[in-house]
Amino acid sequence: MDEIFSIFKEEFGNVIDQRPVSVATLNRYKNKLPDQLRSHWKEHGWDGYGDGRLWLVNPQEYECVVAAWLNGTPLEQLDTYHLFARDAFGTLYLWGERTGPSLTIVSIYSQYNFDDLELTSQDRENDFQHFLLVQDKESSDFCDCFEKTMKRLGTLAHDEMYGFVPAVLLGGSDDPDHLQKVKVIEHLTLLAQLETLRPYGFSDPLPL
Repeated sequence: MDEIFSIFKEEFGNVIDQRPVSVATLNRYKNKLPDQLRSHWKEHGWDGYGDGRLWLVNPQEYECVVAAWLNGTPLEQLDTYHLFARDAFGTLYLWGERTGPSLTIVSIYSQYNFDDLELTSQDRENDFQHFLLVQDKESSDFCDCFEKTMKRLGTLAHDEMYGFVPAVLLGGSDDPDHLQKVKVIEHLTLLAQLETLRPYGFSDPLPL
């Protein structure tokens, strides 16, 4: 795990806004999230990587966001999901207690990718390592505009993201010049109310 995290850090670089994780929180997610993720929290806390391109976050803070996006959709019947990571522009990575990192939501466009996985406990442990290995700066950078946006708006705090104002789902432009620094929980909750989630074309179909 240390070697994999070193590769991840080498790819992303600078760590910002690191916060420690309490023992109570580590215990709260026992048997819900993989031990390797919880061990990572214990050693490194919650923080932003690559100057805030990608964040590992406190799922408890995002419970209202997960509910806003999933309640009333077929997705909430498939698994119990916890948001464990996000990027600077509101792409959300959710961990299913049964299916692991099977659900990704692109909040800008209200789209999701679902992988219908049946995982063993060892698979779930390995999948957190795989998540770290497949992340790169390019995939966490909307339209290659992170550096420009950070210079214009400043570095993000753990409770902030870059969001389009007005939102694209309200007819706003997705030109990076329309990005503003916004509060992440409030903005993601607002976006969830604007349009029903729809799948990417390549997402696994949901069971009826």
